[in-house]
Amino acid sequence: MSGYRKYFTKKILWFAVTFIVAVLLNFILPRLMPGDPVAVIVSKNAQGMSESTAVIEMYKQYAEEFGVNDPMIVQFFTYFKNALRGDFGVSFSQYPRKVSNIISEAVWWTVGLQLPAIIFGWLIGNILGALAAYLKKGFDKVLMPVSLFLSSIPAFGMAVILLVLFAVKLEIAPTSGGYGFDMIPNFSWSFIRSIISHYQLPFWSIVIYIIGGQALGMRSMSIYELNADYVKYSRFLGIKDKKIVSYVFRNAMLPQITGLALSLGVMIGGALVAEIIFSYPGLGTTLLAAITMADYPLLSATTLIITMMVLITTFAIDFVYGVVDPRVKAAQIDS
Repeated sequence: MSGYRKYFTKKILWFAVTFIVAVLLNFILPRLMPGDPVAVIVSKNAQGMSESTAVIEMYKQYAEEFGVNDPMIVQFFTYFKNALRGDFGVSFSQYPRKVSNIISEAVWWTVGLQLPAIIFGWLIGNILGALAAYLKKGFDKVLMPVSLFLSSIPAFGMAVILLVLFAVKLEIAPTSGGYGFDMIPNFSWSFIRSIISHYQLPFWSIVIYIIGGQALGMRSMSIYELNADYVKYSRFLGIKDKKIVSYVFRNAMLPQITGLALSLGVMIGGALVAEIIFSYPGLGTTLLAAITMADYPLLSATTLIITMMVLITTFAIDFVYGVVDPRVKAAQIDS
C-alpha cells in the first residue's frame, strides 16, 4: 500500500498546484481584455437619461457593486474567497442574474453531452483498433484509412460536416439549440423527444472524432504487443490463444488510458467549439457569450469550471491507471 500511497500523494499535490495556477489565470486573463463592461451596463440602463450627473453616479454605483475600482490583489482575494463558496458574483451581461445560476444551468448540458460522448468514442475506438490488429486482412485495410481520415478532422470540423449534411441538406435533424425554441422545459414526452433530437448531431460529432484517434492508437499498441516475445513464448508453451489475447489487450490498453488523460483537455476544448456551432446551451455557448460581452465574472467562472472538469477527470483516470497497472506500485517502491 505504501507504493500506492506515494503515487496518489504526488498526484494530489500536483492537482492542488495546478488548481491554484488555474484560479490565478482564470482571474487575471479575462481582466486583460479590452473594454469596460460597467460602461456597457450603464449605457443600457441610462437610455433616455439626459442628466450626465445621474449617469456618472450610476456608473460609480455599479463600479462599487462589482468591485472593479478595488486594487487587483483585493479583487483576487475577494474572488477566491467567494469562489470557494460557489459564489462567482453577478453577471455583467445578464445583470442582475447570478453567475452561479447561469453556470449551474449550462454545466449539466455540457456534462450530459461530453462525458457519454468521450467515453463511448473511447470504448468503440479501442475495440475497433484491437479487432483490426487481431483480425488483420480486410478489416484492417478498411479501418486504417477511415481512422486516419476521422482523426485528422477536429470535433468542430466534424460538427460543421454533420450540420451541413444532416441539418441543412437532408433536413433530418435540427440545426441548433438544446430543444425546440418554441417549447417550455417540462417533463412531457414531446419535450424529451425534442432534447434527444437536438442531442444527436453534437454527440456524434464528438464520438466520430474520438473513434478515429483511439482506433489508430489501440491498433499500433496491439500489434506491438502481439509480436512481443512473451506472446511467442506463451504460444510455444501451448497456452490457449484466448488467454494470451486477454493479456495482450490489457497491456495495450494501459497507454490508451494515459493517452485519454493527456488528450482530455483537447477533447473538451474541441467539444466546446462543437457546442458553439450547434448553439447547444452548454458551457461552450456560455463561454462565447461571456467573451463577446466582456463579462469578467461569467468568463472567469466558466473557464474555472471547465478547468476543474479536466482536472477531476484526469485525476480519476490517473487513479484508475494506478490501480490497473501494478508497475506503478513497483516504481514508487523502488524510487
